Amino acid sequence: MERYRISRMQEKPLEIEKIEKAPGTTVLRLHGPLLLGNFFPLQTMVRADNSSLLIIDVSDMPYIDSAGIGCLVGAHVSRDNSGRKMVLVGANDRLLTSLKVTKVEQLFTFAPNAEQAVAQSGGG
Repeated sequence: MERYRISRMQEKPLEIEKIEKAPGTTVLRLHGPLLLGNFFPLQTMVRADNSSLLIIDVSDMPYIDSAGIGCLVGAHVSRDNSGRKMVLVGANDRLLTSLKVTKVEQLFTFAPNAEQAVAQSGGG
């Protein structure tokens, strides 16, 4: 008899790696899906961050749900209202499609990697 373990995406944890890139720049690297059940730690970290440039690396984020999109939109609005920048790096086609379908992709600045994000934000 063969057994298959089916793992639902919602059960996978989100790990957040915080990297101080340079003075005034913070990178939050997400590992795992950004979902209703796990976005609160990211929201807390974004709110606590006072850097002039926040880079959110989503290259290892396989999936996002509507609550995760709401978390990213909230992060963008909060930083924009306080005159600070946020850049999403490493966005895959699935994430870009989700942002387009929900009509929020125009809110975000995208870059292929953290170095390019710093350069296009005037930090390099």
